[in-house]
Order: sequence, then C-alpha cells, then structure tokens
Amino acid sequence: MEVVILIVFILGYLAITLEHPLKIDKLIPALVMMALAWAGVAFGLDSFTTWFDPGSHRLVEGFSNLPLHGTHAEMGKMEYMEHTLLYHFGKTCEILIFLVGAMTIVEIIDHFNGFQTFKSMISTRKKSKLLWIVCVLAFILSAIIDNLTATIVLITILRKIIKDKELRMWFAGMIIVAANAGGAWSPIGDVTTTMLWMQDKVTAGVLIETLLIPSIVCMVIPTIIASYLPAFRGEIDAEESIEEKSKNSAFMLVFGLLLIVFVPIFKTITHLPPYIGMMLSLGIMSMMAEILTNRDFSLKTSTHEQDHGHGPTFKALTKIEMPSILFFLGILMTVAALESLGMIFTFGNTVNAVMPENVFVSLLGIGSAIIDNVPLVAASMGMFQDAMDAEVWHFIAYAAGTGGSMLIIGSAAGVVAMGMENISFFWYLKRISLLALVGYFAGIGVFLIL
Repeated sequence: MEVVILIVFILGYLAITLEHPLKIDKLIPALVMMALAWAGVAFGLDSFTTWFDPGSHRLVEGFSNLPLHGTHAEMGKMEYMEHTLLYHFGKTCEILIFLVGAMTIVEIIDHFNGFQTFKSMISTRKKSKLLWIVCVLAFILSAIIDNLTATIVLITILRKIIKDKELRMWFAGMIIVAANAGGAWSPIGDVTTTMLWMQDKVTAGVLIETLLIPSIVCMVIPTIIASYLPAFRGEIDAEESIEEKSKNSAFMLVFGLLLIVFVPIFKTITHLPPYIGMMLSLGIMSMMAEILTNRDFSLKTSTHEQDHGHGPTFKALTKIEMPSILFFLGILMTVAALESLGMIFTFGNTVNAVMPENVFVSLLGIGSAIIDNVPLVAASMGMFQDAMDAEVWHFIAYAAGTGGSMLIIGSAAGVVAMGMENISFFWYLKRISLLALVGYFAGIGVFLIL
C-alpha cells in the first residue's frame, strides 16, 4: 500500500506541475491526492510496519506488532492514525486561518485604495531610479503583506505609470526577484517561512536576524546588474493620471500594515499560536473599517443581509484567494500522510548520509524553481529533526523562498506576474533567470559566511 500511496502523490504532483498544459486548476489534484492518500493509509493500516509520531518526532517502537484497535491500556494502529490525522489537520488549519486573516486585512486596505499611497510616492521618470524604488518597495512590502500580494500591488501601480508593455515586463521580472527575497526573511512574508515559524522550527527574531542580510544581498546584486542593462536606461514616457483616492487611504494602509507586524510581537509576548494574534488584528481592522464607513457597529446579527453584504470586511472576505487556501490544505495533508508512514523520515536520513546538508538544501532551493516550494518545505520538516532555530531551518527558509525566482513558474509571485502581464516562460528564462540565479548564490555565500 505504501507504493500505491507514493504513486498517488507522484501522479497528483505531476498534475499540479502541468496545471497550465492540462488546464486543470492545481487545487483539484491537490485535494484528490490528499483524500486518496489518507484513504490508502486507512485501507493499508493493518499491514504497515512503521509509523512516525509527529508529537514526539520519532518512529513508534513496535508498531508492526500493535493490534488494529487498541485497548484501555494500549493504543492500537487505528488510534495512532486518528491522533496523527487530527494533529496534522490542526497544525495545517492554524496556517490556513492565519493566511485567511492576512489576506482579509490586505483586501480591506485595498478597499480603501490604501495602496494608491505608494503610487503618489513615485514621481521619478528615470528608469534605473524607478527600478530601485520598485525593488525596495517589493522587498519591504513582501515582508509585511507576503510576496504574492506585494507583486500584485506593485504591478497594478506600474500599469498606471508605464505604458510600454515590454518595459513593464522587465520591471515585473525584477519585482518577482525582490519580492521573493523580501518574503524569505520574514515569518509572515512567504507561505514557507510562515509554515516553519508556526511549526516552531524558527522564531521570528532569529529568522530576521539570520536571513535579513542574505536576503538583501539576494535582492541588491541582481538589481545592481539590471540597472546597467539597456532596458533600464533613459526615462519612461509617463502620462499624468488622476486616481480616485479615499481620505482614509494612507491611514488604513499604515494601520493595516502595523496590525500585521503586530502579530509576531503578540506571539512573542503571549506564546500563543500566531493565528490568534492574526484574528485579533483582523477584528481590530474590521472594526476600524466599519467605523470609517459610517456603519453602525453592533455585536447583534443584522437582520438586513443586504446591508451586511455592503460592509468592507464582508467584501474583503469574498475576494480572498480561497483556491490557494484549499491547495495548501491538499498539499500539506498529503505530505502529512507520507510523513506518517515514515517515508520522509527515512528519505531524510538517507540523504544526510549521502551528501552534505548544505548541498542538499541548496539543491532544494533550485528544485523549488521547478516544483512548488510548499510541499518541498513540508517534506523537509519531516526529514530533519534539528532543534528550533538550527541553521538548517533558516537555510531552508532562504533557499525555498528565493530559489523560486529562477523560473517564472517557481513561485506564487512569478505565477501571478505571468498571468497579469502575459510573460512567457522563455522570455523570463532568457532575461531574468540568470539575474535571479546570481542573487540566489550570492545570498547563499553570505549566509554561509555569516
């Protein structure tokens, strides 16, 4: 049955990778393979000889000799499966609820046209100077509102500034590199770093301290090289446009970003899971949004559903990326099934015996340009049993976060830019991939030196 489950994973993952040629949204194979993988675990449970206990981070001794159903004195295989499934589902839901909260806050900011504030800050027409402004903004924004959202915001702003599509594609390519670099050093900047943070593999303070400089190098080196390329010489032909801007735009932007930044601080103070802090921030943000839109804020359920539907929070909730949330659910729970059977633990021990840890993690980063970094990081968490804030966890966060920049399909930021600007795979490969590769290895060099 282990072979069947592994085949289900490989076929499902192949379908996810070939999402565009197959014209099937990646959430569909993710959910199907999750259900089939756990069904395989349930059907083959009596024949399994190994089981990985996620609570103790070790293989269960004598699992092959346990009865299918336990007694009051001893757990059976069925009880181990139920406990493990509940454990992984709980940990996965913590991540998903956290992401829902962050996405909703960002959508509320956008409801008030908060991101137009950044457009008003950009007044230069010089291409090289605009490149630096955009890349620095992408680097900082992605650390706060995640790299995917930062990419969407900045490309939307660029559309209002740059009319030339080819030039805009160059800028979009550099935004991908900068946004992925910015997301790698922040616990809330990328799904993979959020996973490592919420699974207690890294702490926010040490993650920032360890990866900030390598991530800056990963962004700065490609930007320096790009600023000397012909595409970024001269000035842009810009037209002045008048944007509708709410009087509360700047306030809601700053207020929302501060509430997101508050989440790691809340976790540090209370030692509660991050999603609780995110829900607190979302509640405060929603209350402020309701007040500013002159709505009556009441704890009672409104009897007028149409009024409820006009609220900024309700509108924001309808705009969040629910397919992405379900995709993460499918991927993380499928990897959990493989981990439960001890496959990932055994593979990790084999890899450690064959090659140095740093070489493997570097290759993992390159692999994340081809394969989605979420399952790679999820698998790596089962391979290594190092303590919290061990060097390997920070290296994985950097490699998985920035390695995806090497191909446009290698990161969520790249995929969304690909869709927004119709950037082809080979256009990006010819013009941006080498810059991203140089930045990736420059950052690794600095990380290993430090």
